Order: sequence, then structure tokens, then C-alpha cells
Amino acid sequence: MDLARFIAKRLLRLVLTVLLISTIVFFVIRVIPGDPALLIAGIDATPSDIAAIRAKLGTDKPLSAQYFDFLWKVAHLDFGNSMISEEPVTALILQRFPLTLALAVLGMVIGTVIAIPIGILSAVKPWSAWDYVGLVMSQLGMAIPSFWLGIFLLLVFAVKIPIFPLFGAETLASLVLPAFSLGFARAAILLRHTRASMSEELSKEYIIAAKAKGLTDRMIKYKHALKNALLPIITVAGIEFGYMLGGAIIIEQVFSLPGLGRLFLYAIYQRDFPLIQGGVVFIAIVFSLVNFAADVLYSVVNPKIRLE
Repeated sequence: MDLARFIAKRLLRLVLTVLLISTIVFFVIRVIPGDPALLIAGIDATPSDIAAIRAKLGTDKPLSAQYFDFLWKVAHLDFGNSMISEEPVTALILQRFPLTLALAVLGMVIGTVIAIPIGILSAVKPWSAWDYVGLVMSQLGMAIPSFWLGIFLLLVFAVKIPIFPLFGAETLASLVLPAFSLGFARAAILLRHTRASMSEELSKEYIIAAKAKGLTDRMIKYKHALKNALLPIITVAGIEFGYMLGGAIIIEQVFSLPGLGRLFLYAIYQRDFPLIQGGVVFIAIVFSLVNFAADVLYSVVNPKIRLE
């Protein structure tokens, strides 16, 4: 019952978050200076052409009617049709989303494999070589922009040493460089949180009690302390995964990957307002769902969180 109540509360929070984000997107699009119909039609358009575009966008209706119509469509994942291709926005997004999702998942795997072991060793062996390696990696990951790292990796491992493809997404190998570019910065954040969490657990009283009972050092550090230290990392990893979906937009442009990033940039260049609006709301929904899943997983691993 506690778990069901916790999930219901988080689900309500998810719905409210999506509602708030959708509302912000709706009004931001409409307060931007300039009439979208005029921007789409161009300077040579006739008044009838502009009126037709406004009717197509729905901006000829009262603002309140536009808002509730927009919310109804969002609830049904209907973001209208693209102004350029005339295709449903939802279909365009779902067509490109698997590649972006695969890139984010692979980036998350790479980031986790790098961050968690080094973060644990940095906490267990402070001021050792592992600790300095973790410090340098975290500083580099925080300082180097993902797109710059992507360009550097392309020059080295696709041009100078042609190990990986220069562009395209036909094989898994073509996702390695963009996923590493995307995951390295996230690995730096995960590494810092893992080290801090593990260090905090090792300083708690139950660790002293475990030593007094005669438990081995390996069991204390890598079973008891590690189990508790990884709990907050679940939440951090969920948030970082959501950021990866957004960060993939620039990385996909650098590596010429036909994912959501290139689709949204194309929409911006073409002033395709329904596609821009639908894309932002879709990413927000996915981000919220990822955080919802992380909260539920955290409550399963740590039942005490359900009492909050």
C-alpha cells in the first residue's frame, strides 16, 4: 500500500509537471515578437495567405480557446501537422526518437561504466592514484563542451585514424563516438556524486560498528557501504539521462545523425512552429517519465523514501 500511494503521488506530480511545462511552452511561443503566420508566409504573402496560415495554426481563435485545444491535443499526444512537410508532428518525432534514445542509452552506459567504478575507488582510496584520476576526469568532463569533444574525436578517430565512421547511423560503431562525447560530461557529474556519496557512507557510525563486529574490510566497503551509497546515484542518473536527451541535439548535428536533434534544428531553420512546439513538449514528457521511473526505482530499493 505504501508503494502504491507513493507511485500515485509521483504520478500526480508527473501530470502537474507536464501540464506546467506545456503551459509555459504554449505562452512562450505566443509572446515571442512577431506573428508566426507572417514569418511563415514571407514578405510577399497576401492577406488571404496570412489568414489561411493563421487558420491552419489555430492562432485566429481566442487565446483561451487555443490554450485548452492545445492541452487536449497534448493529452492525446497530438501536436498537429508540420507546416513544411504536412506530416503529423507525432509521427515525425516517433520516427526519429529511437536513434536519439539509443544514443542517450549508450552514452549513459558509457558514463556509468566510467564514473561509478572510479568514483568508488576514489572514495575508498583517498589521495591515491585513483583519486587523482577521478579528480582530473571530473574536471575535464565539466570543462570540455560535448560538441568540442565530438569534433576532436571525429578528427582523431574518423579522419586521422579511420576506426569509426565519419557520419551516418547505419551501424553500432557509428554511435560510439557521439555516445562517448555525450556520456563523458555526464560521467564527470556521476563520478563526483559517487565519490561524495561513498565517502559519506564510509564515515557513518554503522561502518564503525561493522568493523567492531569483525567484518572484513572488503565486505564493509563493497557490500554495506556501497549498497547505501548507490541509492542517491539512481536519482542523479535519472536526471542525467534526461539531460542527455536534450544534449543529443547538438551532438547529432556534429555527427550528422538523423535523430530528434537534426529534426528540431531543421524545424527552427524552417520556422516550423508546430514541430518546434511539439518537440519541446515531447522531450519534456520523456524527461518527466525518466525521473518518475527513477523515483519509483529508488523507492523500491529504499522503502523509507515512501514515508516522505
